[in-house]
Order: sequence, then C-alpha cells, then structure tokens
Amino acid sequence: MVYRTPRRGLEPPSGQPRAPGRVPAVHRVDAVLLDLGGVFYLPDHERVLGALARLDLSIERERLDEAHYRGIAAVDDFRDGDRSVWHAYNHAYAQMCGVAPDDMPHAVEVLLAEFDAGGAWTRVIPGSVAALRALHGLGVELAVVSNADGTVEAQLRADGICQVGPGPGVPVTVILDSSVVGVSKPDPAIFHLALDTLGVAPEHALHVGDTPAADVEGAWAAGVTPVLVDPYGLHPSVECAHVASLAEVPALVQAHR
Repeated sequence: MVYRTPRRGLEPPSGQPRAPGRVPAVHRVDAVLLDLGGVFYLPDHERVLGALARLDLSIERERLDEAHYRGIAAVDDFRDGDRSVWHAYNHAYAQMCGVAPDDMPHAVEVLLAEFDAGGAWTRVIPGSVAALRALHGLGVELAVVSNADGTVEAQLRADGICQVGPGPGVPVTVILDSSVVGVSKPDPAIFHLALDTLGVAPEHALHVGDTPAADVEGAWAAGVTPVLVDPYGLHPSVECAHVASLAEVPALVQAHR
C-alpha cells in the first residue's frame, strides 16, 4: 500500500503562507506537550480481539493498530465524552478490522462498551518511551496533556513511562488529565495550564498528538505549534508538521534548539 507522505518539517512550505489566524511556525522549541492516545498508547489487542470474538468474528491482529488511526480519521469534530464521536471512531475501527456491513451495528456497540469499561488503552507504542527519553536529553520542558478519565498519572508511572519528578520513568514537569483539571482539548485553556506551569511562551512550544480536531486545532487556538502523529498519511490536508511516530520528534526539536 502506498501512502502520501505529508510535510515533515515545522516550517511552512516555501511560498505558501499559513492560513489566517495561524501562528507562525516555531523557531525555538523550549517545551513539548504530549498527548497519550496514538502517541504512547493504543488499544490493547487482547481486549479488542476478546470483545469481537463474542460476536464470532475473526479479526486479523495486524490490522488493529492501523484501525485506531483510521478511527481517528473518521472524527471530524471532537467533544470529549460525546458518544457520537466515539461511534464514528468505532465504526471506522471495525471497518478496518474487516467487520462485515451486516455485523457492523453490533460490533460498534460491543466496541463502545469495551472502551467505556476503561483500561483498554494499555498497548505501549514501540519506540515511544525511547523517544521521550531522547526529548528529555535535549533539555526541553515536558508535559502530558490528555483527554482522559482521571487515571493517566498513575498509569504512566506504573508503566514506567514518565512521572512528575523522580521515579521509574522519564521525569516531566506536569501531567494534565482532563477529568482532573476540568477542561479538555480542543479548549486552549488546557494548553495554557500546561504552559503556565512550564513557564514557557506558546510560540516556543510544540504539541504532539494524533487527533486533528482536538490536538491540532486546540494547539493552534492556544498559539502552540502542533505536530500530528499520522503514520498512515490519513490527514494530508491538515496544516501542520506530520510525523509517523514520536520517534521522529526529537530530530524536529533538535533542529529548533
């Protein structure tokens, strides 16, 4: 399969002005804000396979990671907690898994129930922790900014990914879980909470996420430069730098230090 490769750098293409209302591309990176889903975590394969097996559906395991990004690509708008958002996500997710049209309504309901039960986002994306360590080694301020259910900080520490201060993972300055702080992406207020804690101006920060409607639009609204994780080239029209994974971000940051 051949995918179109979107722009990888932080600068706008030569001769192409940024759309009205967008801030200029960052010229010095002092902080990196990080989403969780699609950046560090994907849905657990066993949970998804077990749920769909209850419908006597045989799913190809190798499709599951791509299914997440296909699901995200189906989300045109984002309102955290809105069931219609996750209905669109799970419909596209099930399609990528090869669910037949006649089985689709039941499969979507099963997936919605499985994800609503919590604890499904536990598959750590290969290379993501090493990339976080590399970012820490560059000396930038680090923050996690996630739309989540209140368990993010404990999960990150338990998995040895990161924590505020010393611990088993990479030290970060702040972890913002939308359920804890009471505001969620794309509201720019959650980005400003992170930046205020870091003591970094928006024009010197990147935000790395995989959801255009939450991460990219929210970052732009906050004056932060977004970087979209788009491993399958599903968002060629989204205006920002694209990376295949977090592993590509340290090189972007190093070029702007």
